[in-house]
Amino acid sequence: MVTVKVNGVARSVDVPDDMPLLWVLRDELDLKGTKFGCGIAQCGACTVHVDGQPMRACITPITSVADAEVTTLEGIVATKLGQKVRDAWLDLDVMQCGYCQSGQIMSAVALLKETPKPTDAEIDAAMDGNVCRCATYTRIRAAIKTAAGVSAADTREV
Repeated sequence: MVTVKVNGVARSVDVPDDMPLLWVLRDELDLKGTKFGCGIAQCGACTVHVDGQPMRACITPITSVADAEVTTLEGIVATKLGQKVRDAWLDLDVMQCGYCQSGQIMSAVALLKETPKPTDAEIDAAMDGNVCRCATYTRIRAAIKTAAGVSAADTREV
């Protein structure tokens, strides 16, 4: 039995110690916002926050987060910043297939928590490793800027 705090609630699950956090979230706790993409931490679809930091859930054993606070997409969109990011995503029609977007949003929120007014270079660095097969990167960057309350001209590198 492993107890993990997810979205502010302690949850106990009877799973193997090495079960990936992704499968605990999806299959045991019925939190479907976190997606399976590649299974080797290369695409970012499974990004969650562990103690506020983005982490790939597909390769994270459940026991490694037993003493941590795990936040999923469901928990993030319940926050003021998460709502701002989600609203920017919807307003700018960022999604095409939408599959990678939960991981994109999780990484964007982590960036904006650390850097409320990011530059293009800071956005690119924070989002590196989040793969979008539909190539909506321009709209993702615009949505991050919208959520940050800055215009494109305010964050360009010279």
